[in-house]
Amino acid sequence: MPNKLHLLTETLTTPIGALVLISDEEGRLRAIDWTNYEGRMHRLLARHYGPNNFTLTPARNPSALAKALAAYFEGDIHAIESIPVATEGTAFQKSVWQALRGIPAGQTISYGELARRLGKPAAVRAVGLANGANPIGVVVPCHRVIGTNGSLTGYGGGLERKRWLLDHERRAQLS
Repeated sequence: MPNKLHLLTETLTTPIGALVLISDEEGRLRAIDWTNYEGRMHRLLARHYGPNNFTLTPARNPSALAKALAAYFEGDIHAIESIPVATEGTAFQKSVWQALRGIPAGQTISYGELARRLGKPAAVRAVGLANGANPIGVVVPCHRVIGTNGSLTGYGGGLERKRWLLDHERRAQLS
């Protein structure tokens, strides 16, 4: 039987709600979600690691991850760019999530453009599904992907949060 994965949990208060951060002992972010979606995050962890193959322990002190996210919400929109992540997913999902991290703060692209950047222009729907399965919103900035017509499309934390995140990044760039 494999060793259980020991994960640390902490909550960060932000202007748009409280975030739950899940990290591993090496300081890599594994999952993040809004507290009103915490059940969804626990189901994701169970699916990725097995329901009995991980433990969650409250972090004793604010982690470097929490400090970087706090700085992001305070206006340093680049503070999250170097946060180390470790996620489970298919090779395709991971390629989409890596591409998301290449979208500069304050900018948006369409699902079609993201598919083209991955060299799979016909995979727009698959890109959308992978974007929606992203376990590390904000840090892996799925909120920066919009509809082809420029409309805000689905966001796991709700469209109001997506709008706030995009406006926050644009405002910070103007400062």
